[in-house]
Amino acid sequence: MPVGDLHWANLAGPQLSVLDREGWGMAPAGYDAALLHAYSLAVPELAERVRREFSDILASEAGCFAELVVITELLQSAERGDNRELVPALRQRAREVSGLGR
Repeated sequence: MPVGDLHWANLAGPQLSVLDREGWGMAPAGYDAALLHAYSLAVPELAERVRREFSDILASEAGCFAELVVITELLQSAERGDNRELVPALRQRAREVSGLGR
Protein backbone atom coordinates (compact mmCIF):
# COMPACT_ATOMS: atom_id res chain seq x y z
CA MET A 1 0.00 0.00 0.00
CA PRO A 2 1.37 3.48 -0.78
CA VAL A 3 2.60 5.46 2.18
CA GLY A 4 2.92 9.17 2.62
CA ASP A 5 4.52 11.45 5.12
CA LEU A 6 1.56 12.38 7.31
CA HIS A 7 2.64 14.46 10.28
CA TRP A 8 1.82 17.90 11.63
CA ALA A 9 4.56 19.75 9.74
CA ASN A 10 2.99 18.54 6.48
CA LEU A 11 -0.56 19.68 7.25
CA ALA A 12 -1.92 23.15 6.59
CA GLY A 13 -5.28 24.86 7.09
CA PRO A 14 -7.79 26.36 7.52
CA GLN A 15 -8.98 23.94 4.83
CA LEU A 16 -6.95 20.77 5.17
CA SER A 17 -4.01 20.59 2.78
CA VAL A 18 -1.28 17.98 2.81
CA LEU A 19 2.19 19.26 1.89
CA ASP A 20 5.54 17.70 1.08
CA ARG A 21 4.64 14.07 0.40
CA GLU A 22 8.18 12.82 -0.24
CA GLY A 23 7.78 9.62 1.74
CA TRP A 24 6.24 7.44 -0.96
CA GLY A 25 6.70 3.70 -0.85
CA MET A 26 5.24 0.55 0.61
CA ALA A 27 4.18 0.33 4.24
CA PRO A 28 1.72 -1.58 6.40
CA ALA A 29 -1.96 -0.60 6.39
CA GLY A 30 -2.50 2.22 8.86
CA TYR A 31 1.02 3.61 8.58
CA ASP A 32 -0.04 7.22 7.99
CA ALA A 33 -2.53 7.17 10.87
CA ALA A 34 0.13 5.61 13.10
CA LEU A 35 2.66 8.24 12.05
CA LEU A 36 0.30 11.12 12.81
CA HIS A 37 -0.55 9.53 16.15
CA ALA A 38 3.10 9.03 17.08
CA TYR A 39 3.92 12.66 16.31
CA SER A 40 0.98 13.64 18.54
CA LEU A 41 2.16 11.76 21.63
CA ALA A 42 3.84 14.82 23.16
CA VAL A 43 0.35 16.34 23.57
CA PRO A 44 -1.81 13.63 25.18
CA GLU A 45 -5.14 15.31 24.37
CA LEU A 46 -4.17 15.58 20.71
CA ALA A 47 -2.92 11.98 20.62
CA GLU A 48 -6.24 10.84 22.07
CA ARG A 49 -8.14 12.79 19.41
CA VAL A 50 -6.04 11.25 16.62
CA ARG A 51 -6.61 7.77 18.11
CA ARG A 52 -10.34 8.42 18.26
CA GLU A 53 -10.52 9.73 14.67
CA PHE A 54 -8.50 6.79 13.30
CA SER A 55 -9.76 4.17 15.76
CA ASP A 56 -11.03 1.89 13.02
CA ILE A 57 -7.51 1.28 11.71
CA LEU A 58 -5.36 1.89 14.80
CA ALA A 59 -7.33 -0.61 16.90
CA SER A 60 -6.93 -3.34 14.29
CA GLU A 61 -4.12 -5.90 14.18
CA ALA A 62 -2.72 -4.14 11.10
CA GLY A 63 -2.89 -0.79 12.88
CA CYS A 64 -1.02 -2.12 15.91
CA PHE A 65 1.66 -3.49 13.62
CA ALA A 66 1.86 -0.14 11.80
CA GLU A 67 2.25 1.65 15.13
CA LEU A 68 5.15 -0.59 16.11
CA VAL A 69 6.81 0.01 12.72
CA VAL A 70 6.43 3.80 13.09
CA ILE A 71 7.62 3.79 16.70
CA THR A 72 10.70 1.78 15.71
CA GLU A 73 11.50 4.19 12.88
CA LEU A 74 11.05 7.27 15.10
CA LEU A 75 13.17 5.80 17.90
CA GLN A 76 15.88 5.07 15.36
CA SER A 77 15.75 8.64 14.05
CA ALA A 78 15.85 9.93 17.63
CA GLU A 79 19.23 8.21 17.96
CA ARG A 80 20.38 10.62 15.23
CA GLY A 81 18.95 13.59 17.15
CA ASP A 82 15.47 13.92 15.62
CA ASN A 83 12.41 14.47 17.83
CA ARG A 84 14.14 13.37 21.02
CA GLU A 85 11.30 14.85 23.09
CA LEU A 86 9.05 12.05 21.82
CA VAL A 87 11.26 9.19 23.05
CA PRO A 88 9.62 8.61 26.48
CA ALA A 89 6.13 8.69 24.99
CA LEU A 90 7.15 6.46 22.07
CA ARG A 91 8.62 3.88 24.44
CA GLN A 92 5.48 3.96 26.59
CA ARG A 93 3.24 3.57 23.53
CA ALA A 94 5.37 0.63 22.32
CA ARG A 95 4.81 -1.09 25.68
CA GLU A 96 1.05 -0.47 25.41
CA VAL A 97 0.73 -1.67 21.82
CA SER A 98 2.89 -4.75 22.33
CA GLY A 99 1.09 -5.70 25.54
CA LEU A 100 4.25 -5.38 27.63
CA GLY A 101 2.83 -2.40 29.52
CA ARG A 102 -0.11 -4.34 30.97
